[in-house]
Amino acid sequence: MLDQRGLHIAPKTSGDPAAAEPVWMQIMVETRSAVVAEPHLADFFKESVLRHTSFEKALGNLLALRLSSQTVSTRVLGDILASVYDEQPGIGALARADLCAVCERDPATHRYLQPFLYYKGFLALQAHRIAHALWQGRRIDIASFIQMRSSEHFGVDIHPAARIGQGLMMDHAHGIVIGETAEIGTDVTLLHAVTLGGTGKMAGDRHPKIGDRVVIGAGATVLGNITVGTNARVAAGSVVLRSVPPGATVAGVPARIVGAEIPGLVDGGGI
Repeated sequence: MLDQRGLHIAPKTSGDPAAAEPVWMQIMVETRSAVVAEPHLADFFKESVLRHTSFEKALGNLLALRLSSQTVSTRVLGDILASVYDEQPGIGALARADLCAVCERDPATHRYLQPFLYYKGFLALQAHRIAHALWQGRRIDIASFIQMRSSEHFGVDIHPAARIGQGLMMDHAHGIVIGETAEIGTDVTLLHAVTLGGTGKMAGDRHPKIGDRVVIGAGATVLGNITVGTNARVAAGSVVLRSVPPGATVAGVPARIVGAEIPGLVDGGGI
């Protein structure tokens, strides 16, 4: 299937590995074309994509290269990531859905290869999905290490305990902060510098719950254990302190309902 830009859009994936292979095949095709177009980057493309036998192996290698440190080597971290992908194949399916979401919703994206190799929002989200699995398995220290390194490298700070549905797009992504008890539904879009934070007045469940297909504009702050309903929109720079009904648009400091739609709030641009 082709979108309006002529970009092949693979179907959204389930946990079935066979259903997910079109994404990996498309990445391989695009990478071979990239080698022809930019032969000086041939070694980079080979190391990043072409020498690997699966989507998960290539993605795990990319993350290990970026998140390793002087004291935790790329090999050690790569082995940890590979074990998580092997034990929980659903994480790879989520990664494919996230990649498709970027291609579908970001008009600046023309190939799967772009977010896979270059977009820190996509890569930071995949680092979080690994950290979350480790956190759920009570491997708190390695999960926290991955969070720390992801924050340092990508400028995106997501607590390993935060729950995030498939198809999240973090456009530009720099400065995004997502707290421990935050929950994000499916097909959500966050622009750069969004904060899903607590109020600092309580422990326990203290972070926002974001419904499906919500769009939150650049620099917006959503605070406390409140709900932003399905299909709602939050305008850039808003401070949201109360729950937002499904389908509503809110703007301002503090945010108030202003209508059903704000021009430029959707499709990844102009927020």
